[in-house]
Amino acid sequence: MEIPDIWAPLLVSAVRDAVLYQKGLLRSETIRNRSDYEEHHLQLTQFLEFIKDEYRKIEDDAGIPLDDFL
Repeated sequence: MEIPDIWAPLLVSAVRDAVLYQKGLLRSETIRNRSDYEEHHLQLTQFLEFIKDEYRKIEDDAGIPLDDFL
């Protein structure tokens, strides 16, 4: 899959937002099947690290330093 450089910052920030949302859900006392949420959070966190590494490869082409939007 080829992600256009212009969309790469959006992808990174969207996954980061998903990680933060799942982290907030894990603090909720009303969720069921906590292990499902923990597994999903873990996978999202791993995916975020992967796309951050990939983004660093095209950071100059994308035009926005990773640290500027994380």
